Amino acid sequence: MKQFRVGVVGATGMVGQRFVSLLENHPWFHLEVVAASARSAGKTYQEAVGSRWAMTNPMPENVKNMVVLDASKVEEVAGKVDFIFCAVDMKKEEIRALEEAYAKAECPVVSNNSAHRFTPDVPMVIPEINSDHIQVIHDQRKRLGTKRGFVAVKSNCSLQSYVPALHPLMADFGVTKCLVCTYQAISGAGKTFETFPEIVDNVIPYIGGEEEKSEQEPLKIWGHIQDGKIVPVTAPSITAQCLRVPCSDGHMAAVFVSFEKKPSMEQIKEKWAAFSGAPQALNLPSAPKQFLHYFEEENRPQTKLDRMLENGMAVSIGRLRPDTQYDYKFVCLSHNTLRGAAGGAVLLAELLAAEGYMD
Repeated sequence: MKQFRVGVVGATGMVGQRFVSLLENHPWFHLEVVAASARSAGKTYQEAVGSRWAMTNPMPENVKNMVVLDASKVEEVAGKVDFIFCAVDMKKEEIRALEEAYAKAECPVVSNNSAHRFTPDVPMVIPEINSDHIQVIHDQRKRLGTKRGFVAVKSNCSLQSYVPALHPLMADFGVTKCLVCTYQAISGAGKTFETFPEIVDNVIPYIGGEEEKSEQEPLKIWGHIQDGKIVPVTAPSITAQCLRVPCSDGHMAAVFVSFEKKPSMEQIKEKWAAFSGAPQALNLPSAPKQFLHYFEEENRPQTKLDRMLENGMAVSIGRLRPDTQYDYKFVCLSHNTLRGAAGGAVLLAELLAAEGYMD
């Protein structure tokens, strides 16, 4: 695979920091540019981040003295890289404008932001599930008038545990309805325990916008391309409730599901064990070898024990059992800033590179 020069736009925030950390030794992607708001521009990365470095591993030496560029100076940033990861903290309309400006500057954008998730010709991809959606980029380029530039996004972090668990069951058994309750870590809000003291010994039963995303985004992921746009499916029906819990990393979901053709528990476990997708077939650098792991122990998965499974890129599942209102219920877990955010975006970028969209 050829080498790509990469920029991180929004590099000083928590997800931006995770991108910087993941790119330190990446075999394909070399970090060339860090960019952020005008107030950080002109400082070294170490100066701009200061005491806000939130990763457990140290700040990479090669980035400490990089001068932070102004993310709004699109041509300057785009001229130095082959593509960017975007993780900015701005209003949605501002993010949409910024990301399309980079795309029109012939700089592909792989975004962690939600602003373009429902733009019909922008693929929103979990690489193991709907890798074929990247084909809509050809139509997006026509709309934007670009040759290389495009925007591709990853889905919300709250989906990353339960959607992969449901997906292998849909074709043969027909998922009809799903109820999901997510228990989401504080890093999903860009917080640590030091910066979020009110979460200690507490659960907050509201996360703005999360329930709507959890109910609607899977329908686009399971959709299909038609006339240059992604058309969402209309089923299954999903209802969600999202809570913020006092965990540093890791989003857990309690899932209740019913089927058109009710499978046995053994059939469900077999589907999970056998499931893989394009990242595994292409042997992408960030792909987990086994995407879905089922634990037979009654008390697993646990956030603290299992969130880093396969470098935080696998999904853990457990406690599959019959339910009195739905057919079955189970629990699943994913690492929200790895599989759910920066790691999922890096895996998407690897897929795009492997399929020639970054050339």
